[in-house]
Amino acid sequence: MKYQIFKTLVILLTFSVSVHAQQKEPVDYVDPFIGTSNSRWMLFPGVTRPNGMVKLSPDNQRGVWQGGYEYSIGSIHGFSHLHGWTMAGLLTMPANGDLTLSAGLPDDPFKGAGAGYHSRFRHEDEKASPGYYSVFLLDPKVKAELTSTERVGYQRYTFQKDSTNRVMVSLSIPAEYGYDLTDAVITKVSNSEIQGYAKSASANFNDYTLHFVMQFSKPFQKFHGWVNGKEIGNYNEVKGSKDVGAYLTFPTLQEEQVIIRTGISFVSIDQARNNLETESSGFDWDFDKLVKENRTNWNNILKTIEVSGGTETDHVKFYTNFYRCFTGKMIMSDNNGKYMDACENEQQLSGKRKAMIGGDAYWNTFWNLNLLWTLTAPDVVSEAVDTQLEMYEKTGWLSKGPAGIEYSGIMEGSHEMALITSAYLKGIVKMDADIAFKAMKKNVEVEPEGLCGGYPGNPKISDYAKFGYVPLEKGATSKTLDYAYDDWCVAQMAKFLKKEKDYKFFMKRSENWRNVFDPITKYVKPRKQDGTFDPDFDLFSVKHFVEGNSWQYSLYVPHNIPGLVKLVNKDDFLKRITTGFEKSESAKFAAHALDRTEGQSAEYYINHGNEVNMQAAYLFNYAGKPSLTQYYTRKLLNTFYDDSPYVGWNGDEDEGQMGAWFVTSSIGLF
Repeated sequence: MKYQIFKTLVILLTFSVSVHAQQKEPVDYVDPFIGTSNSRWMLFPGVTRPNGMVKLSPDNQRGVWQGGYEYSIGSIHGFSHLHGWTMAGLLTMPANGDLTLSAGLPDDPFKGAGAGYHSRFRHEDEKASPGYYSVFLLDPKVKAELTSTERVGYQRYTFQKDSTNRVMVSLSIPAEYGYDLTDAVITKVSNSEIQGYAKSASANFNDYTLHFVMQFSKPFQKFHGWVNGKEIGNYNEVKGSKDVGAYLTFPTLQEEQVIIRTGISFVSIDQARNNLETESSGFDWDFDKLVKENRTNWNNILKTIEVSGGTETDHVKFYTNFYRCFTGKMIMSDNNGKYMDACENEQQLSGKRKAMIGGDAYWNTFWNLNLLWTLTAPDVVSEAVDTQLEMYEKTGWLSKGPAGIEYSGIMEGSHEMALITSAYLKGIVKMDADIAFKAMKKNVEVEPEGLCGGYPGNPKISDYAKFGYVPLEKGATSKTLDYAYDDWCVAQMAKFLKKEKDYKFFMKRSENWRNVFDPITKYVKPRKQDGTFDPDFDLFSVKHFVEGNSWQYSLYVPHNIPGLVKLVNKDDFLKRITTGFEKSESAKFAAHALDRTEGQSAEYYINHGNEVNMQAAYLFNYAGKPSLTQYYTRKLLNTFYDDSPYVGWNGDEDEGQMGAWFVTSSIGLF
């Protein structure tokens, strides 16, 4: 089936070969550098398999928000193996010359006193495509190349003649979310292998241990370790906390390549070794063979949607955004199904379940990414549901954001229930539907308590049930809107299972969103326990709202837009959203939901850069003006998104949702 998009772009959703021959494959249009000056830690120019555990990529920033790789910085301090939300670790870097045990910061010298082992580079010496990355490092004069399997990182360093060549291995590195290295060990196994682990604590909920086995295609000459900037005397093992690392020497008499392959696991060193042996089987040390397989693997996913017509830029933006839909989440289970649960107990995947998928909250992705997965990668949806059911069965709750297979407490609501419901209604998942419903019902009925250092469930759900809304004394007003949507999702699952009583109850409760709409202004307004609305209400304040304001959240009733339009009044609703888009166009719809400061007026309307407003352009359809939906979706596609490293998108790309919006909107879906 074909969809006419714009005047020149046609999308063909198919699993067969397009009848229109293309000079390039879909994978050739992906540019992993797009947006790398404006992207999160989880979106990077390096390599990974779809939702791979290994996310091996260059880093060059301090530990800052959106840290990791910044395109405008002309240096690299290493290549780290983890780029998951709230998760980082295990960096390697080729170096030579004067020894330094610190990577150095972007502004530090590159040679002489105070220099780190970071290196300058030029973008003309840098390449990236799905499954392959390379760069020439100017200071050590080393070409570094990266590729990976799901749980094994491969690196190839081409060293020049130099007696001081070495590979730095660090277990404490700058990352978007800082982490505390509480215990770490690196052990020399032989002259061509090291192994170790790093116990880390991140974001006040995520405790994890990264285990690794690192093998070298050429024996190293010496093993040295350091702790907190000081070299140690034991040349077979290094252990400590805070700052732990090692360096291995590779003196060369001529140009020579050293390949490094590293298996990782969150369970044990033995499991890391098993992942390494299993997934490197068939490749051995053949780096180029693995690169070729990665290209095929990624292309098979990307060509589930084939594009014809349009411009080169259209294709690049489309497939790069599609690619991003599969790079943010992270497999947390090993090749044989072992994983660590939220209470740090070793577990084995039950029955026919295939993988545990970690990552940020489904509040971020329920608009478009979940939908796109169901159309193009149902196996990913199945694995995501497996993860939720495993967590419920082993530790008692579903997880709204299972980073590290933990209970992050982020974001609002429990919109993993939207994904679960969709998976069953579409027939993607068929087993354990009664278990899934029981788990979902618990989330919307039981007041949660802390669990194993995490935060499950919907906090203040008992107040929501008692009052019909979350009073401002108890929590954010926006919780009511998210909880009402969760109720609707549970109702749909109840209907699917022919649980009529539950269906009617949760459908009725899903209308609780009405209880926070001021009947006079028809805007969402913080409401007190006594039923009165906040007299100090500010339409554009973020107080009482999560990552948004009242104006934006007053468009946020995903499950009953016709009811919302009727409540506001169709003409007033149309005028409201028209005004919002007109006032946001000069900012390319990237007006951020900030609070007023120092008495300054700050009117922020459409903020396509965050999830609360992702649906806004489509609301014109419900207000009788589909032509404006067409106009503004195209405006967003053409102006909010670009194909440069410096912008890419003007907002917070949470693990593929903004990319999925681009893809589905190009097709004409939401």
